[in-house]
Amino acid sequence: MTDTPAEPLALSRFLPYRLNVLAHVVAGGLDRIYTERFGFGIPEWRLIATLGEFGPMTARDIGAHSQMHKTKVSRAVATLEERTLLVRRPNERDRREAFLSLTEKGLSTYAMIVPTALEYSQKLTAGLPEADLAAFERIIAHLMERAGIDSTDSPND
Repeated sequence: MTDTPAEPLALSRFLPYRLNVLAHVVAGGLDRIYTERFGFGIPEWRLIATLGEFGPMTARDIGAHSQMHKTKVSRAVATLEERTLLVRRPNERDRREAFLSLTEKGLSTYAMIVPTALEYSQKLTAGLPEADLAAFERIIAHLMERAGIDSTDSPND
């Protein structure tokens, strides 16, 4: 005899499942755009976006801020460094890590990806009333807080 739950789990209504599927599909659409236009994927885009917004930081801090595993961050750093979009500067206090920053070419790329990202985001929310968008933003902030993610502070604070 096996124990059965009192109520079956309906994946189509299970919030973590739905968020995961939605994130995967949305990120996949953005990945296709960035691959076609810029020749790199989501990890590289996140790294450029993070450095463009916050300035120099370590790979560890980028990973923590963007919720990317350290191997993905490391590969993205190597790719962007090879393409001369970022540079490393030694951390004088801790020689095991380096500060990463965008080069002029990296800053130029950042200036091109920002409108692409904003346009994609606007296409996703087109047609939603402002009140619904504001409520959605509050819900996202609440869910992130409940999940232990501080979405308000910069990673350099």
